[in-house]
Amino acid sequence: MTDPRADLERAIGHVFVDRTHLDSALIHRSHCAENPDARSNERMEFLGDAVLSLAVTDHVYATYDLPEGDLAKVRAWVVSADVLAEVAADVGVGAALLLGKGEAAAGGREKRSVLADAMEAVIAAVYLDAGWETARDVVLALLGSRIAQGVAGDGGDDYKTRLQELARREFEQQPRYQVRDEGPDHAKRFFAMVTIGGAVHGHGEGRSKKAAEQAAARNAWQALVDGAGAP
Repeated sequence: MTDPRADLERAIGHVFVDRTHLDSALIHRSHCAENPDARSNERMEFLGDAVLSLAVTDHVYATYDLPEGDLAKVRAWVVSADVLAEVAADVGVGAALLLGKGEAAAGGREKRSVLADAMEAVIAAVYLDAGWETARDVVLALLGSRIAQGVAGDGGDDYKTRLQELARREFEQQPRYQVRDEGPDHAKRFFAMVTIGGAVHGHGEGRSKKAAEQAAARNAWQALVDGAGAP
């Protein structure tokens, strides 16, 4: 059986010199309720939020000649809970988390807020373990494509909302999603199918249910806008 922490190190591109930094970043407060000697990752979330924000701000400021308002919008989207949760799911943060039994049973490893907060804590762990330059490089490796997407004008696009509006306008129907998953907990993938009025219009996959649904919505929206129909 593989170690989810080692899988996470490989996914983020940093092997910790001091593994206790990573261990601390993965302790959710629900685990502390059952293990009084443990300390939650909340302080590390605070630090990671600052490191993340500076890394993204520094990059977009140095790379793109955009007005202050546009820079702020790009940064706000890139560091949003939705984006961080998707990245966390992609790199396997959920499988590595230490959760209380109740939180784990309630699907805590897939919750947006839990994943986003833990992703910030992991960034803090990299910073504490290897310093600013390494932390910045990890942030840009994880979020570089999202930054480019935001600068291109796609940042913050919610294709589920787009598809919902299009379906209501064109079909007077609401999209319906069906999601299945495959694989072990530490490497699970989700596959979504979206239908409108009973007809299949899109498919998508991702490392979280939300990501798979968004991918299916984008697939369907693009096909309908292009006039291609169901894929």
